Amino acid sequence: MKRTATCGELSKEWTGREVTLNGWVHRIRDHGGIHFISLRDRYGVTQIVIDENAQEALRQKASELKREFCVAVRGVVRERPAEMVNPDMSTGDIEVQTKELEVLSSCDPLPFHIDEKSDAKEDLRLSYRYLDLRSFSMQRKIKLRTDATFAVREYLKKFGFMEIETPNLIKSTPEGARDFLVPSRIHPGKFYALPQSPQLFKQILMVSGFDRYFQIAHCFRDEDARGDRQLEHTQIDMEMSFVSKEDVFEVVEGMMSHVFKQTLDVDLETPFPRITYHDAMNLYGSDKPDLRFDLAMQDFASFAERSDFNAFKSVLQDGGAVKALLAPGCGNYSRKRINQLEEEAKIYGAKGLAWMKVTEHGLDGGVAKFFSAQAQEIIDSLGAEAGDLILAVADRWETACTSLGAVRSRLGKELELATPGTFRFAWIVDFPLFEWDEEDGRWEAAHHMFTMPQEQYLERLEEDPGSVKGDLYDLVCNGYELASGSIRIHDPEIQKRIFNIVGFSEEEAQRRFGFLLKAFRYGPPPHGGIAPGLDRLIMIMAQEDSIKEVIPFPKNNVGVSPMDDSPSLVDEKQLKELHIALDLPEEENTDQ
Repeated sequence: MKRTATCGELSKEWTGREVTLNGWVHRIRDHGGIHFISLRDRYGVTQIVIDENAQEALRQKASELKREFCVAVRGVVRERPAEMVNPDMSTGDIEVQTKELEVLSSCDPLPFHIDEKSDAKEDLRLSYRYLDLRSFSMQRKIKLRTDATFAVREYLKKFGFMEIETPNLIKSTPEGARDFLVPSRIHPGKFYALPQSPQLFKQILMVSGFDRYFQIAHCFRDEDARGDRQLEHTQIDMEMSFVSKEDVFEVVEGMMSHVFKQTLDVDLETPFPRITYHDAMNLYGSDKPDLRFDLAMQDFASFAERSDFNAFKSVLQDGGAVKALLAPGCGNYSRKRINQLEEEAKIYGAKGLAWMKVTEHGLDGGVAKFFSAQAQEIIDSLGAEAGDLILAVADRWETACTSLGAVRSRLGKELELATPGTFRFAWIVDFPLFEWDEEDGRWEAAHHMFTMPQEQYLERLEEDPGSVKGDLYDLVCNGYELASGSIRIHDPEIQKRIFNIVGFSEEEAQRRFGFLLKAFRYGPPPHGGIAPGLDRLIMIMAQEDSIKEVIPFPKNNVGVSPMDDSPSLVDEKQLKELHIALDLPEEENTDQ
């Protein structure tokens, strides 16, 4: 009963041929002794028929079948009667008249129904992930992941990239998130770390002369999980020697175009737009703007200065900003809905959200009375029409932009402004190289300490770190950061200057990164790279909101795998071999 065809390939051309199918019982219908069985494998569904004149033993077997029994069927392909043709199925114009049926394995009662996409709660789906993965939806997404990964390899190999694996047991180095530590049994008291990324190793590969490297790299970060993040994730890690950022952009744009064409038959428009970090924040309130809809924020300071609204004027006097956003067609929003938008803004630091409705006669409601003298000028300047809603935030520039940007994102979803199935890429460039840490009172690297400053800032690097722009870049798509990269520092003297600015002593630098700094004493080439997140890329392509939907075996929102119950306790013997003693809080130590 070994299969001779899959459940997705049969058609009228197979009529009269005997076939053997293997798969799972998807649906069962008993029409007066005639059994119709939908048999499913990952290729599709085929209707199996056991007629009323079939042998009694065969009919008895059919009557005992349950959903998700794994079975083998031997029979003859025949055309369906015209009235029974199903145009929604690729095999909808045929069926298999069964001669023999074998139950390969039975199935317990199902915890949830397996169909297009389960509506079961997430933890239940993850507990029975092997069942969830049988659904049509998950099968398509895992196939998409497979096809996209192959397309990445196909493209990069064509352009001279070598796929090189880097270690998964490495030295612990600071890269932003916490490391996952692995104790060494052979070297008591010492630990490996799982790589947050192959960053240092791919730079060493550049020193080694492998000028075009890539890896489908598994990475680990001990951080809180959320919709588009996991404790372990996969990225398309890339590095190139003797390049500028424009060279990196050209390779990545070509790769993305190839992947989308091969897997979705979608043509991407290249080159992708370039937007400075300042413009992205100023216009969209985000360094990963969703460009599938316009809805750009506008400067409202000139109107605030000439108004009677002291709350706005005082912010301007303190050096702050006033940003406005035109919400098209939202003039009918109730006060409750406006309050919900205000709560969204407050999450990001805004003290409030001012509003005015645009009517046939001017501005009305909210703070409109303070701007009555400028009403028509405001309407004309913002391009408003009757029925629109004007929203505004006054605060420090960063807070005003970010909080109103969050409102913009929410409106984009509420108003369904983004056309489904569209993909809008952009490069965000000219990021600040340093950020000021208020808590520690020092400068820290905005990206990482190996990012090259833009050349025009080298002379005043120490003089004014806050003004320095890095030669770094992000690739964004549909409101998500898809990739981050930079041109790296290859000059040891510039690297020392960066370490000094962020307060990283020479001793600490040697302790943490000594192997990389040593390598850089031996003729390192100029180099740069980027690492698109594979999980997030597939999530965007599949039009999902969570990377858990495109990872075969993800963790839940608290970093637990309900299927295999990890993380879990280990035997005392294992701990002793590793010279580890646990010091758990009282309530957590009861099972040890």
